[in-house]
Amino acid sequence: MTTDDLRPDPLSFIREELDDLRSRHLFRPLRVMSSGQGPIVSVDERRLISLSSNDYLGLTHHPRLRAAALQAVRDFGAGSGAVRTIAGTMTLHEDLERDLAAFKGTEATLTFQSGFSANTGVIPTITGEQDLIVSDELNHASIIDGMRLSKAPRKIYKHADTGSLQAVLDEAVEKGREGTGLPYRLILVVTDGVFSMDGDIAPLPGIVAAAESANAAVFVDDAHASGVLGRDGRGSVDHFGLHGRVAIQVGTLSKAVGVLGGYVAGSQDLRDILIQRARPFLFSTSHPPAVAAACREAIKVMQEEPELHDRLWANTKRFKSELGRLGFDTGRSETPITPVMMGDPDTAGRFSERLVDEGVFAQPVVFPTVAIDKARIRTIVTAAHADSQLDRALEAFDVVGRELGLIAG
Repeated sequence: MTTDDLRPDPLSFIREELDDLRSRHLFRPLRVMSSGQGPIVSVDERRLISLSSNDYLGLTHHPRLRAAALQAVRDFGAGSGAVRTIAGTMTLHEDLERDLAAFKGTEATLTFQSGFSANTGVIPTITGEQDLIVSDELNHASIIDGMRLSKAPRKIYKHADTGSLQAVLDEAVEKGREGTGLPYRLILVVTDGVFSMDGDIAPLPGIVAAAESANAAVFVDDAHASGVLGRDGRGSVDHFGLHGRVAIQVGTLSKAVGVLGGYVAGSQDLRDILIQRARPFLFSTSHPPAVAAACREAIKVMQEEPELHDRLWANTKRFKSELGRLGFDTGRSETPITPVMMGDPDTAGRFSERLVDEGVFAQPVVFPTVAIDKARIRTIVTAAHADSQLDRALEAFDVVGRELGLIAG
């Protein structure tokens, strides 16, 4: 026996925490996919109908995006080589941001390595001790982390409740900073456009009206609205006709756009200050040329092939309707994100495993992503799903739901 065998492991607590997760059915192993993304995938060497992808429009394999990516590699190489403030800005990056600004109807945009890094970059950059952040209680984890990185105090309003928001704002205006009566430099109201676990749409007109009553700025994270809501997928601001009344929009390029990354859309001043101070932008290498080129092509495809959006929403309507007919609870979803409520984590895990046996890949979502008693199977149908595939998936839900006693037998 060596001294190494006798030395205590300072990280032994990790094993204890993992054992605890397993005992409470909260441990989630990675499922290995050996195929490309699509309506049919190979997971753990099995061919399954996938209901777990955020590839809403099926663009990950679109021939125009493939061709754009390959051409960019030939012209510009595999990587950009550095952060953009040093030596990593290419014409492709600037062109993509101009295309995004035109698409979103804003003065400017700035791309980030992910939607998560966009939120953790912009929120701490524009807020500080003199400001107040007001957040929906179910906002995405990246918004929560962005707030934690800020020195600004924060208040939470009830989910999608404009009355609760108005009350928070009225109190903030009346009492001022820390109850001193001095006004906040900035009150920033932050909300998801589409909530990623429940699939409901934020009541943005009411949120904007409440914010305007307090001279507050509105920040919308449109990760799951980008490419899904609004004209050609322009997002929730376009969906509600609120252009010019939302100060900041964050979006993703890795869901409906089908590639990778995130962006912030707003004023030229906002773009300029983020370039100077946003830490994820300053300390992360920029997108590879293939990513930027494929994203540019995706924006064109979304505008030139409207049948993709038509198919997405037709599939969504049909799938939701049939799940409801079978007797499943799909919560308050209004979008292609359709949670099938299970309640406890153990049921969600067993349901997901049985779906695999029936040829369907749909992952459970459990605590801490959702409340401990709100475990669910989170499903998304896409424009790429064929009717026959949705039929098979619904049949699998019917079989497993009856077997586990979640719907009437």
